[in-house]
Amino acid sequence: MRAFLTLALLAPVGIAAQQGGEANAPGEAAHLRVVTATVPISLDGRLDGIAWASADSIADFRQREPSAGAPASERTVIKVLRDAGALYVAVRAYDSDMRRVRATELRRDADLSSDDNVVLLIDSFHDRRGAFVFGTNPNGAMWDAQLVGIDNLNQNWNGIWDVVVTRDSAGWTAEFRIPFRTLRFDRGNDLRFGFNVGRFVRRKNEQDLWRSWGRAEGLYQLLNEGELTELGALNRLRDVEAYPYVLTRATAAEHDSAGARIGVGFFGGKAGLDVKVPVTPTVTADLTASTDFAQVEADQQVINLTRFPFFFPEKREFFLESSGLFDFGTPSRVQVFYSRRIGLDTAGAAVPIIAGGRVTGRAASWRLGFLDTQTGGAERANDAVFRVQHDLFARSYVGAIGSLRTVSSGGAQAAGGFDVDLPLVVHGQNVEPKFWIAGSRTPDISGVPLAWRISTDNPNDLFDNFVSLYRIDAGFTPPLGFVRRTGIWETTGHTNFMPRPHALGIRQLDFKFIPEWDIIANSTGSLSRTADWQTAWFEWRFLGGERENGDRFEFNVQRFLDAPTDTFDIFRQVKIPPGRYWWSRYELQYFMSPGRPLGFGMFVNWGPFYDGRSAEVELQGTWRGGGHIIASADLSRTAARLPSGGFTALLAAGRIEYDFNTRTSFLGFVQYNNDAQRADFNLRFHWIPQIGDDVFLVWNSGYTTNRAATYRFPAAQSLTRPLNGAFVVKIVHRIAP
Repeated sequence: MRAFLTLALLAPVGIAAQQGGEANAPGEAAHLRVVTATVPISLDGRLDGIAWASADSIADFRQREPSAGAPASERTVIKVLRDAGALYVAVRAYDSDMRRVRATELRRDADLSSDDNVVLLIDSFHDRRGAFVFGTNPNGAMWDAQLVGIDNLNQNWNGIWDVVVTRDSAGWTAEFRIPFRTLRFDRGNDLRFGFNVGRFVRRKNEQDLWRSWGRAEGLYQLLNEGELTELGALNRLRDVEAYPYVLTRATAAEHDSAGARIGVGFFGGKAGLDVKVPVTPTVTADLTASTDFAQVEADQQVINLTRFPFFFPEKREFFLESSGLFDFGTPSRVQVFYSRRIGLDTAGAAVPIIAGGRVTGRAASWRLGFLDTQTGGAERANDAVFRVQHDLFARSYVGAIGSLRTVSSGGAQAAGGFDVDLPLVVHGQNVEPKFWIAGSRTPDISGVPLAWRISTDNPNDLFDNFVSLYRIDAGFTPPLGFVRRTGIWETTGHTNFMPRPHALGIRQLDFKFIPEWDIIANSTGSLSRTADWQTAWFEWRFLGGERENGDRFEFNVQRFLDAPTDTFDIFRQVKIPPGRYWWSRYELQYFMSPGRPLGFGMFVNWGPFYDGRSAEVELQGTWRGGGHIIASADLSRTAARLPSGGFTALLAAGRIEYDFNTRTSFLGFVQYNNDAQRADFNLRFHWIPQIGDDVFLVWNSGYTTNRAATYRFPAAQSLTRPLNGAFVVKIVHRIAP
């Protein structure tokens, strides 16, 4: 194993380093000329105005799926104009069968993969390292994202822009207006933006691109992007944008599962302010005071049947914008910065954020970010993190991070690290060696415990290979980070073989004849000795893949090891005693394409489990009612029989969405968890009077389902004894010149 890891990690790195300078020169890029309009441009989704008659256009789209390089089956034409304040992009999507065009989403930031859609990519720095992404569907739903690096797509970024869509018998037209103040770019008299456009035809499961349509490329592979030229002189406006808010909250009295009151209700108001300040054309400061996230959707509940902590993703807008820049480590395993450590306690309850600030942007070949917040509550704290990256080669970087937490009771904790990422293209194939190392300082731990990982990734179409090696010291505790396990050696990896038969309705197969693995050994031991392993997981995929219609399927065989040294509770009072447990399991998955009006998914996993047996079933169903209503349900059930007792873990969730139009939506979310023995409701109404303004009405409430409780849901009397409950009205207004 030691020899294999050394060869797998180092051989691709050496080959790629020799090819590190290879990249398409900017002068070789295809381009689209941007015409400056001499008459006003009407944002109406129609291209019959005088301004559009003078615009340059492109129509050379090719397939990436299903037949890479083949001409697109449906014609797409792109035109671009500009005026003094904004960039206008028109997409004319011709379609030979408009009756079969899919358009079910209306809500802002909804997942558009279920629909026909078009996506614009604008690399305004023109450095092939990041971009702003804007998308829509035939309903005119707005979706946007911020791409940082080669694979970090922050879909929670929200920019100020607009789009209008019209349809006719020959196709549909999307007209985008993207203000220059939404983008970041250097000053200049003859700027060029990196540019690409993708179109997805849902009924054919077909992806068409203007550039970068190769198998090892794609929309977010920026080396082969095109260009917008003749933009002329541009100056990004440096006006301050302010987002004041007012909020009213009514909270119900809290009760325990027996119905006894443990907290009082209250009614009150609150106000706060977010401010966006352009420091330079390429660096922006965001300031926040009296921050509140009452409108954020509730976390999805989980039942954790392991002895290790569970990772919950960030959902709060202030921490999501430019969040990719602060990434350091491995998500959900080891992160030096995990923003949920700020403003939330270990139980997920809110801690007041008094004020905070963030500075992010680019200065020449440096990308930098700084975040600082002051929190209140029982123990006031100041949390700060600094991140910097310096460009190498075409897309690579070296970087560093530092974090510091100081609390009112005295003392400080700190962490810092260094990383290098080398995404390269070698003979048309992707190779990405990476390395990071970090250390932490904690008052009650001597020295500087370290964590590090070396890895290499080869994400390509026929073969997708990955291997990594970790070392995490026992005392490694970054104060603002997340560490799932410490005191370990760990190796992970996989080799996927993915041929494309295009037969029997199958587009691409997926095999793992060499098992995917995750092996963790004692830090004092060795990965090459199974006796030192703490946990291990192996998966063989004997059959998997994607059908031409977008359905996906898998058949896997798995092998597990767990060697707990202490007794732990796996579910309520069912315990797993110390020991060394090996077991094998079998798994079937089938998930229908999201393009179906009524789609289902199934996951079944069964076999031995520790020293007993278990069976796990997950069922999903989604109905899309043609553009306004979407309903879905999820059910997860695990039934286990162990010598220490049996249990059935049940998790159920239902979601209903009604979209009145592209700026008004209602979301209802209900969850039931028989481990926590509670049912939770989250209802949210969202209205966008104009882009940048928001009105939220939110109701959250939870009720006990404990069979021993007097006030047990769904009995009507339980509604008078909620575990928690709150109704919130929040109004946000954008003030900008």
